[in-house]
Amino acid sequence: MDKNIKIRFNLDKNSEYEDVWQKMRDFTEARHADTQDEIWVLQHTPVFTLGLAGKREHILNTSHNIPIIHCDRGGQVTYHAPGQLVIYTLIDLKRLGISIRELVERLEKAIIQYLAIQNIHAVNNKDAPGVYVDGGKIASLGLKVRKNCTYHGLSFNVNMDLTPFNHINVCGYSNLKVVNLNSYINVTSIDDVAHDLLPIITNALLNQL
Repeated sequence: MDKNIKIRFNLDKNSEYEDVWQKMRDFTEARHADTQDEIWVLQHTPVFTLGLAGKREHILNTSHNIPIIHCDRGGQVTYHAPGQLVIYTLIDLKRLGISIRELVERLEKAIIQYLAIQNIHAVNNKDAPGVYVDGGKIASLGLKVRKNCTYHGLSFNVNMDLTPFNHINVCGYSNLKVVNLNSYINVTSIDDVAHDLLPIITNALLNQL
């Protein structure tokens, strides 16, 4: 059984959320005990997504043209758009021998370690999954488990327009601010961030940090 993780980069264009969501479900339904785990790295066109138990009341403003999609991940409402690094983790939990909670912790640890390398102090919050810098959310997580395998994953704000976050209670919390990586360091490109971050995430998932 292959414990290596295949990484697929698709940052050259912005992906439609529903198309990628369907591909993740198809991949998960078709996989078997020997299917190699994968990480998909991309950016989405602008979209609001609500988790499986997401409450519409956390959408504060609908006077815009941004699609709102109710999906099957955990968590409440968030926003995706170009300039945000989206990392989907298609992982066989049983093969790795970890729980969904441990997967979340490993992903958070990877983001925190990447930020520490940039001399940015970041923390997680067990009551509100994600990674925070100066009280602002820089990375969000939402996952789905099907047949002991996960899909969906995390989003990491790099250099996106944060204004649409004002239309929602971010992740179900009122007045929770969000921040971008480029507020703290000079970001040359989202591709560079992805290529620096992904080895850390892979090592975290394989418990090699």
